[in-house]
This record gives sequence, C-alpha cells and structure tokens, in this order.
Amino acid sequence: MIVQLQGLVATIGILDIIDIVVVAYFLYRLYLMLKNTRAATLVKGLLVLVAFMIVCRTLNLHVISWLLEKSMTVIMVALPVVFQPELRRALEQIGRGKLFRKGSELDEQELDAMLEDVAAATKVMSKAKVGALMVFERATGLVERIETGVPIDGLVSSGLIQNIFVKDTPLHDGAVVIRGNRIVAACCLLPLTENRNLSQELGTRHRAAIGISEQSDAMVLVVSEETGAISIARNGELMRYLTVEDVKEILRNAIIQPHVAVKDNLLDKIKGMFGGEKK
Repeated sequence: MIVQLQGLVATIGILDIIDIVVVAYFLYRLYLMLKNTRAATLVKGLLVLVAFMIVCRTLNLHVISWLLEKSMTVIMVALPVVFQPELRRALEQIGRGKLFRKGSELDEQELDAMLEDVAAATKVMSKAKVGALMVFERATGLVERIETGVPIDGLVSSGLIQNIFVKDTPLHDGAVVIRGNRIVAACCLLPLTENRNLSQELGTRHRAAIGISEQSDAMVLVVSEETGAISIARNGELMRYLTVEDVKEILRNAIIQPHVAVKDNLLDKIKGMFGGEKK
C-alpha cells in the first residue's frame, strides 16, 4: 500500500498540482455562492440521491437503481431551470470581475449605494431622535453575534433601516449587522464595554457599540435616542457628534481597507503592551 502511494505521488507534477488547486478554488467559490441560499438545500438533496443510488448499486438493487438513474437524467435536464437565479448571479459576478474577490467585498458602485442609503437613514433617524445601532462587519467575523439576532439577509436600503429601528417594533431593540451591502441580521445582542472611565451620559447603545469594537475590528454606527447625536465606535473608542458626511467618509475608508485596519489595530495593541511595561 505504501509503495503504491509512493508511486502515485511520484507521478504528480507541477501541472497536476496547479490543476488540483484551480479546481479546488472554483469549487470553494461555488460553495460560497450557494451558501445560505435555497440552492444549497437542493444540492444537499441531490447528494442524498447520489449516495442512495451508489448504495443501491452496491447491494445489486437493480430496479431501484434503474429508477434512480432515469430520475437523475431528468433532474440534470431540469437543473438549469431550477438554478437559473444562481447561474445568472454567477455569470454576473464573472462579468464584473468579482469571481476572484472576497464575497463580502464591494465594488465602487455598490459601496457608494450602500453608504448613501446608510447616510440617508441616519440623517432621518437623527432628526427624529430614533435610536439606532448598526455594526459593519469587516475582517473579523461576527457569526456569534449574528446568531443572537433575527436573520434578515436583505439589501441595505434607507427604508429598511428606518423600519427596523422604529420604536416599539419587534426588531428595534438591538443591533443590525451589515456585511458588505446586505443586512445579515437584526435585533442582535452585543457585549457591553467594561471600561469604567466612560461618561455617565452614555447609554446602553453606546456602551454596546464600544464593547463590540473592543472585541473585533467592526465599525459601529450609533444614533442617540435622547439627543439624536451620531457617533461611531472603533477600536474601543467613540467618535461623537458626527455629521452625515463624516459618517460616509469614515465608513468608506474603513470598509475599503479592512485588513490594513486590522494590522494597525494589532500594532497599536503591541505598542500599548510595551508602553505599559515601561511605565
């Protein structure tokens, strides 16, 4: 057995490795495209049928195997119709050059549209003193926080954001998590900061915003229910009394360069550690 494996490895060349890597990458991108869509459930069903067909062949169940083979032929013909939305989206992504980009990254047009909608909703809620808490996921995943809320998976729009935070509605009391240009979940629970040096006038929303920014590289937009003031929490610090234009500029810079921000945050922590030792 070991000799056979050694012989197999000896036959593998550079082109074979490239071939395997390319196929693995495209399968991974396909998985990301199908993840959390109705197509994922259909794929699982197809895999179950294939597994059942293999078992029937192994057990020599000829009639069932014949029926499954014919069924699979019909299913393969029907697949382009069933997966039409997913196939169209895949072709659109290839045409826009997004196939080799991270799934949550936005192009300039998508980013501008998202920021405009966020800014418009923030302006209206600030004027009406409607409390809001929006978390923008960056390099650090927020799956644990998303799981505490209600799944939305909707395109970011000014109307949707305002409707979520309308007072006394089921989803208003919590945070919205935004990934790319989609609202992943609403009514999410965030950890409160343990910093005791904060101003007493800061409420639960602001303390939750600072708390999640301490534990991740997320940017957190807060609208005060008492004053309508707009704030952004980042790296455990709170920038207060911002304008809508400030919000757009800060979020744009943070979303465009999430990985650079992570490195800067790490360097700041290392410097802080050495600074603490010197003291």
